[in-house]
Order: sequence, then C-alpha cells, then structure tokens
Amino acid sequence: MDIQKMYEEKLISAEVAASKIKSGDTIDYGWAALQPDLFDEALAKRVQELEGVIIRHGVSTKVPKVVEVDPQGDHFIWSSWHSGGWERKYINTSPGGFYAPIRYSELPQYYLKEVPVDVVVVNATPMDKHGYFNFGIINSHQQAAIDSAKLVIVETNAAIPYVNGRDEADIHIRDVDFVIDGGNRPLTEFPPVKYGELDAKVAGFILPRIRDGATLQLGIGGMPSAVGSMIADSDLKDLGVHSEMYVDAFMEMAKKGRITGKKKTIDRGRQVFAFAGGTQELYDYMDHNPEILSASVSYVNSEAVCAEIDNFTCINNALSVDLWGQASSESVGTRHISGAGGQLDFALGAYKSKGGQMFLCLASTYEGKDGKVSNIVPGFAKETPITLPRHITSNVVTEYGIASLKGKNTWERAEALINIAHPDFRDELIKDAERMNIWRNSNKR
Repeated sequence: MDIQKMYEEKLISAEVAASKIKSGDTIDYGWAALQPDLFDEALAKRVQELEGVIIRHGVSTKVPKVVEVDPQGDHFIWSSWHSGGWERKYINTSPGGFYAPIRYSELPQYYLKEVPVDVVVVNATPMDKHGYFNFGIINSHQQAAIDSAKLVIVETNAAIPYVNGRDEADIHIRDVDFVIDGGNRPLTEFPPVKYGELDAKVAGFILPRIRDGATLQLGIGGMPSAVGSMIADSDLKDLGVHSEMYVDAFMEMAKKGRITGKKKTIDRGRQVFAFAGGTQELYDYMDHNPEILSASVSYVNSEAVCAEIDNFTCINNALSVDLWGQASSESVGTRHISGAGGQLDFALGAYKSKGGQMFLCLASTYEGKDGKVSNIVPGFAKETPITLPRHITSNVVTEYGIASLKGKNTWERAEALINIAHPDFRDELIKDAERMNIWRNSNKR
C-alpha cells in the first residue's frame, strides 16, 4: 500500500470539499475547539445555492461562517448537542438554531442508530508515516460519526496536539474519502474560568470531603474550577482523573503533584477524558504526554465504568433545584442555557462507586430583572426541563452548605434544601413547603 500516493489522490481544496454538499444534507462538524474552519468558510460561500442543510456540532467555541452568512437559518440549520456562549443566544433568538437533548454517554449510539449523517468533517493532526490521523483533544463520538457517514472528510491542522487514545483516537487514510490540508492554525482557546468569592465558598464545603486517591470528574464552570484550583493548593495526594472534559484545572493539579492516578482501580496512572478545551498551555501539556488518554464518551461517561472506579467523585453545576430534589441544568423555562452532558451518567456512576460521591453546585441566588431570585425553588417554571430526577440527586451545595438528599423523605429533603437556600428566601420556601404538604409543624422556622 502506497500511503503517500493514496494521500495525494485524496487531497482536495476546501472549496472542492464544500462542493460535495447538496441541499438537505446533514453534516457533522465535530466537537468543541476542533471546528473545521476552512471547510466552514468554503461552505458559507455557497449559502444561496443550498437549502435545508443541517449542521451538527457541540460546545462550539466561535460563531461559524455558515451562521454569520445565514443568521435566520434560511439555508443552514444549526443543531447543538451541548451549548453555551454564542450558541445559547442563537438558540434563544433565531429560528435557525436548536438544541438536541442528549445523554452524552449514548451519543455514539445516536449516530449509529438514530441520526443520519451524509458528511462528516473531522479536524485531526497531519497524517503520520503509518497513514494515521490523530483526533487529538477530541475523541468523544468521532468514530461513531465517521462509521455512520456516507462521506468522510479530514481537515488537518498541525497545531492539534497528538494524544494517545484508549480507543477510537485515530483514522487511517484508507478510511478517508478526502483530505483538506489545513496548515498550522492556532486552536481556539477556552479562557480560564474565573471564579469569585461565592464559588470559593461552595468549593470550601466540598474540599474537606475529597479523599486521598479519589478520581475526579469536573464539570464546566466557575465552581468546579474553584474546586480544582483549591485542590492544586491543598495537601491531597494520588488523585486520578476520569472526566468527559479535560480542563486547565487538571493540568494545574498535575503540575503541583496532586494527580498521579496510582490509586485508580482502572486505567491506573492515566488521566482519561473524552474531549478537552482550555489554554494553549493545556494543549502543549497534552501533546505526546503518556499520562493523558483520550477515549470515546461511551466509555468515559459509562455509569458502569465509573462505578468500577473506587472513590469516584463528580462535581458539576446546576441552574436550580426544587424542594423535591429535582435539578435543572439546561434551561430556565424555554430560555436555553447549556445542556445535560454527562451529569446523569456521572451521578449514577458515583453513587455505585465504592466510596463515590456526587456534588451538584449552584449559587443560592441569581440577579433577575427585579432583583435577587432564589435558585432553590418550590417547583420549576412551566416548560423547564428536568436534568436530574429527584431520586438521582445526592449532594446539593450552595454557599450556605451541603444538603445530602439520598434516602431522605420529602419533608427531610425540603428542610435540607431550605437550610442551604439564601436566608432572604427561607421563610417563603417554608410556606411553599407547607402548601406542598412536605413540611412538619415541628420543623424549625
């Protein structure tokens, strides 16, 4: 097999690659920071020639050209698996953007069983001497999308770090239809998440509960990042990593000697992740680092796999929690905010893990149009989706403490949650609990 000849025969320009798209096609743009920029720019130039083209992506880091040239979605429909930043605003204001609810661990199966894919455009490293392109910082569901696609296009970028994979981290030139040489373009950086005094208070309640040798999963946001930074400056030792997203906080902990992975019951010594996003320093740290191991999200987020890891500890964000113990982390009413991601997967896995713990973090209030609003609520606003049902939620954390809900009846749950609500709202929440018949007269007011 002449690998170089095969490569040269499949090498085309972004414009030629974009010419392969037809009206009504479904295109997969990959995930997070590895958005196919050259292909996207070329496709955007064809906006007036195409209709009904659905583009799937998730955790997008910048507005793609197809959205810039067609903000109303008359030609290109944007479908997001997990959104924030510009996607959040676009989904809430444009008829061209939509959120697709997922259980992240199942996403590869969605591609193989449910979701039609005409074209997949994957960002990857340049081809190596053996004919392989490496997916670098994104493993997630890449292979499943490739397996289900009718046409596979690889857009290379020499700036993508090479990352070892537990599985499905590479594609061979023989399995690629076309290649776009993307040169060497800086990767989009996720700016370090800034956290404030409130985030630090929440993290301060969690830190004493983390054990030496625990394996960590951190969600996206200020509070998980605060926990990570505080761990980096703590005396905890031999921590491990098993997390859908690999972020700067893990690198910080590793560089300060907190992470060794020596106590992990599976993937010992390896920091396992499904996708990464952070600073250039993080990407440089990951490049050819034997400790870093990418894997498909069907493995990383599997509750069965997480359950095998002793002291598996997951720390994630929520938008609001009601007095029943239900949590919403995606939307407030019909106003879309983020996505479900792996929150349910990790909550289930952590509870089944020997010594496992699940922490769901949120501020007790947010600033609304008319002032302070409680994030601990009697029930959810109409049309608000539920991310965690009440029988799944375990430890809920605000700046006022931790409410442990597992095994508690409805009035015990209500009392525990009201105790970590902002003091200005506790009396009203007690009245709500009374109205809901989940409050006892013997409870302290």
